[in-house]
Amino acid sequence: MRAAQLEIMNSKTIANQFVRMGARFRIVRPENLPWHRRRTDYALDIVSDKWGQLFEMQLSAEREAQFTMNVLQCDRHDRHLLLLVKTPTANDRFLCGHDEREWFVAAVPGGASSVTQAKLALLPTEVREAADHARLNQGQRTRRHNRAFIRQGEWFFVPAPNLCVDKKRILRNEPIRRGGGKPHMVAEVFRTGGDRVRVCARFPNGIIEREYQALIARDPKAARWGWQVRFRNAEVYARGTVRHRDHAMITLHEWHRVWMNTENTTRQMANVAFLD
Repeated sequence: MRAAQLEIMNSKTIANQFVRMGARFRIVRPENLPWHRRRTDYALDIVSDKWGQLFEMQLSAEREAQFTMNVLQCDRHDRHLLLLVKTPTANDRFLCGHDEREWFVAAVPGGASSVTQAKLALLPTEVREAADHARLNQGQRTRRHNRAFIRQGEWFFVPAPNLCVDKKRILRNEPIRRGGGKPHMVAEVFRTGGDRVRVCARFPNGIIEREYQALIARDPKAARWGWQVRFRNAEVYARGTVRHRDHAMITLHEWHRVWMNTENTTRQMANVAFLD
């Protein structure tokens, strides 16, 4: 009984830290959720109720006994906090906060112990190199706009002024997205290289042609799933406006190389249910 009370007290402490940055937090049991939302492992999500958005941790009572949660830092002025989830096998870190218009959660690689360290850990190597070349200090690197790059959500745009582009290969009003998240719509996109894949709602990350043909052979109805041809792991360049309903529009006046943040390198990415 005492252990259960300690868990409840800890969840209240966590919730109070979210309140400090202007958000709400709750723990829910999988059995109390619709079947399509239930997860076998714990999951951190952003959901909505009649009072607005809130952070929701889906966690069974059995799993909760094996977990410890702590807020490593809460920056109430920046409206960000760093959440540590200790599991039997790993220490998972999540940056939770408000980015322009909406709340977000991002899985953080490495051993960050502060909000600033978490933001820096989300910079891909190529973006850090651009920041080094521009001699940006730590504060400048965590801004959405600086002289090395522009950020919108999980995407970074680094100037590529010497890029030569075949105009016939420019794609107009093209989406860029991570997995099944809401796409960022780009006025002009140029791709080179990469692996040709087929994408649909059931396979948002794409499957190669051999996998597609095997799937159709097993289930002919799969051919009607609304497939599109995309290229995975290609070099992607963007120019013009970039729009997303959760972020302010940005305008790229020249070609920029597109890089995604480092969330996809983390083990705990599978425990983030929310995708922007």
